[in-house]
Amino acid sequence: MARTVTGVDIGLRTNEFVRGAWKGNTFHVSDFAVVEHRSRNVVEAWSSGSPGFKPQAARVGLTGRDVNIRYTRVPRVPDWQLRKLMRFEVEEIGGQSGSAVASDFNVLPSLPEIEGEDVVLLAMARESFLEEHARGVAGMGGRIDAFTPCALALYAAWTHFGAIEEETVLIANVGHENLDVVLVRGPDLLFARNLSGGSRLFDEAIAERFGVSPQKAEQLKIEMATLEPGARYENANQEKASRACLGAAGQLLSLLQSTVLFCKSQVKVSSLRVDRVLLCGGGAALEGLPRYLSTGMGVPVELFDPFRVVDVSALRPEAAEQLEQFKLESVVALGLATMASDPDAYSVEILPAATRRRREFLAGPAFLIAAGVLAVLFLAYEGWRTSSALSEVRARTATLDSQLRRASATHRRAAELARENASLQEAASLLAGVAGAGEQLVRSLEHLERRLPGDFWIDELSSDWRADEGLSIKRGSERPILRVEGLASEGTESVAAQLEALRSGLEQAFPGARRQLTQNPRGDRFTLQLTHFGPPPPPAPAGDAPAGDAPPGDASASPLNRVQRPAPPTGGL
Repeated sequence: MARTVTGVDIGLRTNEFVRGAWKGNTFHVSDFAVVEHRSRNVVEAWSSGSPGFKPQAARVGLTGRDVNIRYTRVPRVPDWQLRKLMRFEVEEIGGQSGSAVASDFNVLPSLPEIEGEDVVLLAMARESFLEEHARGVAGMGGRIDAFTPCALALYAAWTHFGAIEEETVLIANVGHENLDVVLVRGPDLLFARNLSGGSRLFDEAIAERFGVSPQKAEQLKIEMATLEPGARYENANQEKASRACLGAAGQLLSLLQSTVLFCKSQVKVSSLRVDRVLLCGGGAALEGLPRYLSTGMGVPVELFDPFRVVDVSALRPEAAEQLEQFKLESVVALGLATMASDPDAYSVEILPAATRRRREFLAGPAFLIAAGVLAVLFLAYEGWRTSSALSEVRARTATLDSQLRRASATHRRAAELARENASLQEAASLLAGVAGAGEQLVRSLEHLERRLPGDFWIDELSSDWRADEGLSIKRGSERPILRVEGLASEGTESVAAQLEALRSGLEQAFPGARRQLTQNPRGDRFTLQLTHFGPPPPPAPAGDAPAGDAPPGDASASPLNRVQRPAPPTGGL
């Protein structure tokens, strides 16, 4: 199951919180928040406001002077020996600083320029600095997962969401106070560094030129300043603010160029040449900054937007809108969350000594002891539960056996009765049909004797068991059907009217019967089919017109051709 974490980037102007999990080759953001503020230190930044959700499993980014990233070339030695070498170096640096230092390290990907050696990235931070962050996370109801340099979060964002090619790319996060930089070649990390000096340089330059407060200078920078080459200024203040920013932009350019030189000296890659620069962070939004840096470095400079390939569909609409506004500032927080959630990501996890010892104890002896105790308790519980379940199963089995015997006896008796009932039903149906066919014949003849017009006579009469679609008697459900064929004397007038009177008389005499009275094309012969054993007619839909109300000219509506379907008789038959 994917691990849900919270990437936290704390600054002196904004705090970014990105919560989610790495699933299906992308990061799925479930919560996002940005808290804007103006603070002088980390403590004030943490107390500036809550993101609206608990930052559980928080991976907090570290930058600034309280974090030290160093590189050491060592022979390729076993892991235990490498850990020992790094511990000696950390103890030496901690002794020189006079304060407790927490650290972690990781080996850089193999470099073809260096044979037989590894380059180790060692990251260190004062424990007092980490404790300030830990108290801030705890104050929001969350807990610390680990601390990681913000520069390495940029590397995680690039490897997971960037368009990686065989080129050397410099990625820089321009914050308010600090500048985090990484150099990558293809997918491999070459160098990571955090520097003092971010967008604050522009604010200070404008404040000095205009003689205003830093807050006012920041507003002027956002509203007026531009570094676009050849820009046309709308007024003198815009020109003044833009020219003030040129000096700060030159300092930023120098920091990036010095990073490349420092990488060459630290990692010993003398042939290093940058092909492209990507910018993120709030300071990167300054108008014209990418083109200015591109002119100075002689390579393309673009803004880095990893959120194009991040799944943000689960975000609330207001959170998604806020993310769209603060995408540049949130790249580090996204990288931290991705690094913590993806177990295969390159990572450095700095923890205070007490926290690390507690985790090692819980993962070592404490885990084994707890596992043993839980195993014994589980076996005891399973024995008790199984014994109780066995007693219940036995009692239930006895009850079910008794019920089965009773049900089997009832089933046998029901089957016998069903067979007997089927036999009786078949005999009763046959007897009823025989008796009914005779009475049907007698009643019909009596009626015809009384109601048959004087100019009509019957020349054929039959009664048999059969199916007839016209009388709605289906094949397989045969019924006794009386068939009467007759003719009218030659020259008889109004044959159709007399047959209609005959039909009406049949309808009145036998309202429950199904009948069909037809006349041949010459009009001198008629055929009557009648049964008292047809199925009941379906109920007429509400609003349908009566059968006799067919429109004029409709041949199918003629009383000699239609089939009447009244309800079955309730009387003698």
